[in-house]
Amino acid sequence: HMIEMEQWPVTPSGKLDRNALPAPDGAVDEEAYTAPRNVTEMKLAQLWEDVLKNGPVGIHDNFFDRGGHSLKATALVSRVAKEFDVQVPLKDVFAHPTVEGLASVIREGTDSPYEAMKPAEQREAYPVSSAQKRIYVLQQLEDGGTGYNMPAVLELEGKLDPERLDRAFKELIKRHESLRTSFEQDESGEPVQRIHNVVPFTLQTAVLSEQTEQEAAAAFIEPFDLSQAPLFRAQIVKVSDERHLLLVDMHHIISDGVSVNILIREFGELYNNRTLPVLHIQYKDYAVWQEGFKKGDAYQMQEAYWLKQLEGELPVLDLPADHTRPPVRSFAGDKV
Repeated sequence: HMIEMEQWPVTPSGKLDRNALPAPDGAVDEEAYTAPRNVTEMKLAQLWEDVLKNGPVGIHDNFFDRGGHSLKATALVSRVAKEFDVQVPLKDVFAHPTVEGLASVIREGTDSPYEAMKPAEQREAYPVSSAQKRIYVLQQLEDGGTGYNMPAVLELEGKLDPERLDRAFKELIKRHESLRTSFEQDESGEPVQRIHNVVPFTLQTAVLSEQTEQEAAAAFIEPFDLSQAPLFRAQIVKVSDERHLLLVDMHHIISDGVSVNILIREFGELYNNRTLPVLHIQYKDYAVWQEGFKKGDAYQMQEAYWLKQLEGELPVLDLPADHTRPPVRSFAGDKV
């Protein structure tokens, strides 16, 4: 890919700042563009453009060359199911990464009517999803560590309005039940999630004094108590009148890579006093749906398959490494 630059990004010492160079946007050679030839390809090309956020998409374009990855492929599979009433396995997106190839898979696919997820009935506690259950158990094993924290640091330049910032965060918490959710065990020892109508949230403030920015960010990261909502915190660190650091941290049990991007986008909209459409589905509705799915025949078949595959004594994976494995796992990283 060729990218035209008006000027090179440089470090404070004047050297080329390679990390600040823009990534290729997947722009396609217009001469190689081949337009969709039928309704299926037209609809599929539109879905690609919606997911990839760039277009136009030709029928021979490669999904992954145009900026697609596994998360976007998953989003594409979901939209294909809704648009065509056909369940396309994720592996087929990798095996047939063009509009032309995927259209042929859709035409040969078995009808599977799309069923919209319904909001769950209101209850005191809801089941957790399989992903949440896994993280809940691992968090207990880690005994209050920060291995499943999801911190982020944003540099803010210009005049800051802390009150608008605080209001945007509170609107975000009011909008998303996940940011008002706590986790505990029920009488049988199973983890459940509780959604609170109101949770205490304060946008913390600090002034950078003798600490470096990295030290201030590291000091902000602390373990979460999963039984106390919100599992989300934020802090403003004032570096100067025109420069601040926005530190945000949340637990992985309420968020992932996809939802973080949604939160960032919506936070910007709310900070700019824009109105967001009402959410009809929350994450707990998915957890309730998944609980019902586990009681169905499809899940029972999948479970029986894996129990058969993994029966008997399993070999221990012992890869050669430079150092002996420590008796206690650590999440402390390093740079070389």
